[in-house]
Amino acid sequence: MKPVPETKPVVVVGGGWAGIAAAVELARHDIPVILLESAKQLGGRARSVNIDELHVDNGQHMLLGAYESTLDLLRKIGVNENDVLQRRPLSLQWYQLGKKPVSLNTPKLPAPFHLVWALLTLTGLSLRDRLSALRFARQLEKTSFTIDDDCSVADFLARHQQSSALIHALWEPLCIGALNTHLHEASAQVFLRTLGDSFSHARSDSDLLLTRTNLGSVLPKPAADYIETHKGSVRLGQRVSTLCIENGSITGITIDNTSIAATEVILATPHTTTRRLLGSHISLQETCKQMARLQDRPICTVYLQFDKTVRLGRWLRGSLGTVSQWVFDRGLYGQHGLMAVVISGDGEHQQWDNQKLCARVAAEIATQYPQWPAPRSQQVIREKRATFASTVNVNQHRPNAETAVQGLWLAGDYTNTHLPATLEGAVRSGRHSAQQIISAHQRQRRQQQEKA
Repeated sequence: MKPVPETKPVVVVGGGWAGIAAAVELARHDIPVILLESAKQLGGRARSVNIDELHVDNGQHMLLGAYESTLDLLRKIGVNENDVLQRRPLSLQWYQLGKKPVSLNTPKLPAPFHLVWALLTLTGLSLRDRLSALRFARQLEKTSFTIDDDCSVADFLARHQQSSALIHALWEPLCIGALNTHLHEASAQVFLRTLGDSFSHARSDSDLLLTRTNLGSVLPKPAADYIETHKGSVRLGQRVSTLCIENGSITGITIDNTSIAATEVILATPHTTTRRLLGSHISLQETCKQMARLQDRPICTVYLQFDKTVRLGRWLRGSLGTVSQWVFDRGLYGQHGLMAVVISGDGEHQQWDNQKLCARVAAEIATQYPQWPAPRSQQVIREKRATFASTVNVNQHRPNAETAVQGLWLAGDYTNTHLPATLEGAVRSGRHSAQQIISAHQRQRRQQQEKA
């Protein structure tokens, strides 16, 4: 009997959550893997960073109970959900200047009754608007939260006669929070998919999952340990410069003047980086043209350090009609008095310098919480390309995992998952590409064993 040839390592380029998910899935199936990351740490845009004396996340990321692939990934690398996440029923509140706050709370009822109750008991909106939101939700349920022809969320809401007050107080903040794209340009298809995943299946799908620690400790670190204890390799500070392609097949990658041979590569890099790496290869030009239509949207996070006795009173609170959109109390991580103020999407704030931005945010916070003292310090993190823009018909421009080059696969939240730019979308894309390789390896092994 002839021995089965040793499997060559799969190279995964990009150590964000998509690349991590792909590498873990390959390692879990005993396929050698090399995970390459250009930065000095894993995590991509969902990583922990040090700013002066602050250790914070590169923006505040929310997880939902519907993130099945993310939760499954954590379980498979030996992370207990209860050790790193706090699960709470969905409870959102938005501040309105001079008006009663808008509050949305889901009770512990089976889906979709939890949504029915939440909409009926909305505070800060008239009974007419609450009933209108409920009718709208029931119509969405009848169509399984799908539409055939895409349009903007603004047009879709107008078509369903949602009032301006209801849009302003509920649908607009949910849309910008979920899609990082404003109503007038956001894809109704993607928005409805997000609502359906959260509210149409199990009640627990709408739960908020609060991380007990920084994101770097939730997935990147335990995942790296898992990969390396399963014969994989994690290499940081490795920027891939070129793809080596011969006769329609991938043969390896180049880092500076060093080459790594590989017959299978997963590109789990941002779409702009992926386009650059694909651009010089004729067979991949159509994919590049498709991806060129993708746009990016920013997220800005302002960290304000108040006296350690300052509390928000809840871990998260929204704000309507202000530059500031969400305030997160970092006391959850033991950083008492530290507030993370998130501003998603485009806006005039992008043109301001950090001093002006911090002054505006601090003034808005002072209006909402006049009893708080002035912040002691402030820091700003700007992600100019935080997410791809979930614009109308965006799914038509998102590439599939498989490419025209044999052995070359794409992963990332921008690929055609039909989800917005979320951690769950990134994880699903990485696992999908890895599973295609795993299936091919299993078929190859069976064939080799049969021949032997």
